[in-house]
Amino acid sequence: MCERYVLPNQADAEREFEPSQRWWKFAARYNVSFPQYVPALRSHDRVAEGVMVRWGFVPAVAEGIPPADEQPDVTVELVGQTPDTRGPWLNSQRCILPAAGFYGWQLTERRYRQPHFLHLADRPVFGIAALWERSVTEDDDVIESCAIVTVPANPLVARLSGPRMPAILRRKDYSTWLNATPVQAKAVLDAYPAEWMQAHPVSPRVNSLKNDDASLIRPVA
Repeated sequence: MCERYVLPNQADAEREFEPSQRWWKFAARYNVSFPQYVPALRSHDRVAEGVMVRWGFVPAVAEGIPPADEQPDVTVELVGQTPDTRGPWLNSQRCILPAAGFYGWQLTERRYRQPHFLHLADRPVFGIAALWERSVTEDDDVIESCAIVTVPANPLVARLSGPRMPAILRRKDYSTWLNATPVQAKAVLDAYPAEWMQAHPVSPRVNSLKNDDASLIRPVA
């Protein structure tokens, strides 16, 4: 599962993903949670565009009203298998969320949940696979929302955060995830190798959404 993540600045994200159309506007953030609007890369007529979407899935049938049990993520095993995700999956409504890392909480022997910052060892910016949906209100306002896809965690994430982790995409798989068939897209979803990731404990200040600054990702003893 991924409840909080770190957003890179727009320039770094655009260097990584090179969107042809840039409708998004954002700055670096260090404590992104849901439901908030976040940048996402998606394909429109096979052209990559950067847009802002709501993190927190609002099904089309909800008519723009977030469900009481809204979720920030969907497991890869259920993608396309539930009524809410079947339409977006078959319609190739897949997107990529730019990220610089994410947080996990490890339960210590003293029953204290120690937060950790997890990131890639060789890339400051990476992409997380997600699904997006469009829901229209009674007043014809459009809400575009997304849910992160999760996969079984690798050993590092499992130790620090639990049994699930966000589906981190390899660079070579960006286009496949956005443009290929559903079968081909699902084939690129797997646990990112633990040896390609790093993690360190961080301050419990991250527990409060009031805090959002670079010190949140600094290592603590």
